[in-house]
Amino acid sequence: MNWDSPIDLATAGSPAALSHQSLRENIELVEQLLRQVAFQEGGSELVELLERLWASQDGSEEGLALIRALSLEQSVLAIRAFSIYFQLINIVEQHHERKLLRLQASFSADTAQPGSFCWLFDELKSLGISSPEIERVLQQLDVRLVFTAHPTEIIRRTIRTKHRRIANLLDELDGALSEWQQQQLRADILEVIQLWWRTDELHQVRPTVLDEVAHTVHYFEEVLFETLPRVRAELTRCLAQFHPALTRSVGTFCRFGSWVGADRDGNPSVTALITWKTACYQRGVVLGKYLHSIERLRDRLSVADSPPQDLILSLEEDQRALGEVYERYAIVYRQEPYRLKLSFILARLKRTRERNCWLEEHGPQRLSQPDDPSWQHYYRDASEFLAELQLVQQCLRLTGLVCRELEMLIEQVGAFGFHLAHLDIRQDSARHEETLSEVASRLRLLDKAYEDLSEIERREWLVRELQTLRPLIPAELPFSARTEETIQTFRMIRRLQKEFGTDICNTYIISMSRQASDLLEVLLLAEEAGLFDPATGTGSLMVVPLFETIEDLRSAPEVLEQLFALPLYRCYLTCHGNLQEVMLGYSDSNKDSGFLASNWEIFQAQQHIEQVARRHGVQLRIFHGRGGSVGRGGGPAYQAILAQPDGTVSGRIKITEQGEVLASKYSLPELAAFNIETVVAAVVQASLLPASPPGSRSWELRMQELSDVARRTYRELIYEQEGFIDFFCHVTPIDEIAQLQISSRPARREGRRDLASLRAIPWVFSWTQSRFLLPSWYGVGTALAGFIDCNYERNLAELRSMYRNWPFFRAALSKVEMTIAKVDLGLARHYVQELLPEEYVPAGRRIFRLIESEFERTEDALLLIAEHRHLLEDNPPLQRSIALRNASIAPLGYLQAILLKYLRGTARTAHSYSRSELLRGALLTINGIAAGMRNTG
Repeated sequence: MNWDSPIDLATAGSPAALSHQSLRENIELVEQLLRQVAFQEGGSELVELLERLWASQDGSEEGLALIRALSLEQSVLAIRAFSIYFQLINIVEQHHERKLLRLQASFSADTAQPGSFCWLFDELKSLGISSPEIERVLQQLDVRLVFTAHPTEIIRRTIRTKHRRIANLLDELDGALSEWQQQQLRADILEVIQLWWRTDELHQVRPTVLDEVAHTVHYFEEVLFETLPRVRAELTRCLAQFHPALTRSVGTFCRFGSWVGADRDGNPSVTALITWKTACYQRGVVLGKYLHSIERLRDRLSVADSPPQDLILSLEEDQRALGEVYERYAIVYRQEPYRLKLSFILARLKRTRERNCWLEEHGPQRLSQPDDPSWQHYYRDASEFLAELQLVQQCLRLTGLVCRELEMLIEQVGAFGFHLAHLDIRQDSARHEETLSEVASRLRLLDKAYEDLSEIERREWLVRELQTLRPLIPAELPFSARTEETIQTFRMIRRLQKEFGTDICNTYIISMSRQASDLLEVLLLAEEAGLFDPATGTGSLMVVPLFETIEDLRSAPEVLEQLFALPLYRCYLTCHGNLQEVMLGYSDSNKDSGFLASNWEIFQAQQHIEQVARRHGVQLRIFHGRGGSVGRGGGPAYQAILAQPDGTVSGRIKITEQGEVLASKYSLPELAAFNIETVVAAVVQASLLPASPPGSRSWELRMQELSDVARRTYRELIYEQEGFIDFFCHVTPIDEIAQLQISSRPARREGRRDLASLRAIPWVFSWTQSRFLLPSWYGVGTALAGFIDCNYERNLAELRSMYRNWPFFRAALSKVEMTIAKVDLGLARHYVQELLPEEYVPAGRRIFRLIESEFERTEDALLLIAEHRHLLEDNPPLQRSIALRNASIAPLGYLQAILLKYLRGTARTAHSYSRSELLRGALLTINGIAAGMRNTG
């Protein structure tokens, strides 16, 4: 296997040039080691087979005949080799990115990468942005990155651990080593690959929700806990260089959240008890990190100076409260007061963790611990722990000392508290309607069924109930299991806040929000659980609408207008700093109407929502529900943030991070730090510099026309073309993907077998596997080409001007260009030819011709507008990487197609294999293709 580097050889002496040789060497190394393992596992026959498959990338009859002649055992060996190969290449690419980032840090500001803090403040200075303007944004800077529970992480955690091991060994190889040391490290990498080959790539069983929690928290434990303070240090360093007076304006600017263990929309496995255990698990992890840090600090702070008076008084209080600790350490540390103080802190932390373990085991019903003296004097919240650390910090400073490790720990406590990540609760609006319908019916509260009330009638009744001080829901719940679970969720949130503080869980996201009553329903249920006080109008739970479909996005401004007009709701907002969070969904709007319409409708929704908020004097935080793929709002976050409408960022943004994106962004400290840095830099930049050029109003009108055409074209294919659903089910591995044990959540809502109930993730995942990538581009070509054809010279010039000068339009078209560069219609045609049953062939051929024609229109239009001769001409590294992967993945695609034929019974094998054996082979190809594409859903 030969791999041509996607990194261009840059100017001599640049970071890229300095690491280029290392990149090539590492590629050759992993190829050589994988070939060695393949020989050990399958002999020369396997190595020869892999070379022949590699040469059959063009889909020639000879290559296809070779694939058809393979036994299942041979196919599985080949699939494993290709899958491991692609993952090794991904590791090497990440290692290369990591090395580039390190090298760039050693160069001057002139070579700083766009999106870095150094580049940003240099740019702002050159544009004449004043220090007070920058300070205003820094003081309100609030970036929230939310890890979600969506099932797009196909690689097992045990395999991810091997990835990290190889990355670290490659890192060690970059050092100044003797020949013997280099040989040893290569032998270590070989050993990891050998163990990897013998490790099952597939998840053995479907993970539980708590398994997913552990997997997600792993990124915090291994990377983010140490990385976040480094990002802050870099921000402070760059501010000191360009705006020294502003270094004190930097607060806790980045926080993390999680849906894992809290998102119950369509996942019956997420219960009140599971969310409670998730919170306890997260607290246990972060307490463990703090214990380790305090132990290290106690080893280091061996200061024997006379302590300041404040520390003496604190030690006296500690002695009275924790006499046994004093007796143990007073003599040992009699001349080392800081070590003694840290021993007391350590004891309190241990008791806090022991209490947390007890609460995790016994659940939210029991908040009081056993009557055991050893459990007293624990930290009730992170603020008590933080206050003690700050006391040590102040006392050290009074004596002229600074401990950087202590400073870092204080920053970590400020960012992670005792909760590690904020938990966002999410549930479908229909569940709340169903709950209140049953409550109202059971208690005979209404003259007619709640579900039969008009929207106005619902709002009027909900407002009346919210202002009533009497309880609505009895303590005992004589309702159905679903209704009881919904009510118990709110009661559990109340217990969470009582035990952990409001930081653990203070947002409730309502998916499929369509009307104001959807939010008032949640507010009423929150009131019943003690999360909202109608007497004072205060509440500890922010209700967040999630607008997902095109129709919902369009109605969002009116929904907020109705809410903001309610005195009760405005009073409620004041206890949240007069801030309203609004979530916008990329996945369902894209599945509903296609890429271009989805992005444009979200852009417009933000504009209109911001106008409503400004008119009512309400602050806004937009929560972007982005996925990993372009078809679900994915793509470079830096460009995406800069493409937001003017006035909608204002120092605040919230973004989902999910699935394979977590591994690509947060598996290595340098990559995690750079990702956080670029997101924060983009928020600052978008808050200070306008994204829309003067006179862009006419472009917005043009964009609406293009969006309408693209949406109509997309929906004509997806929802109106006869036989399309059958086409989709046959030419993609959608049914097989549903059998992957990668998520606790079902692939379909309510288990129905139709397009409406299919989740956006497997929808995108399936099209990616068969190389159509349809949701990310279909309809764009007709919209662009149709407009150009109306007046070629004038309209093409207008689109080119939009592309050059409007960040939104450029970012949208760049994503489409990247996506269609990944499309392989030759391979997609093979899926159609091989997998369509005979009776579906006429309709399938018609549909494929439509797709093929639209692809050609899209490619031609993009090249015209971007003034490129070839796709991605302005990004040679990405162009080469995609071209390589397109060809290299082809053998896996051919193997997948033939295994799907055998599995579905449309072709007979020369051998007798069970369905489970064939399914395993097909699922392995899904893993391999996902690794090669670096993308699932």
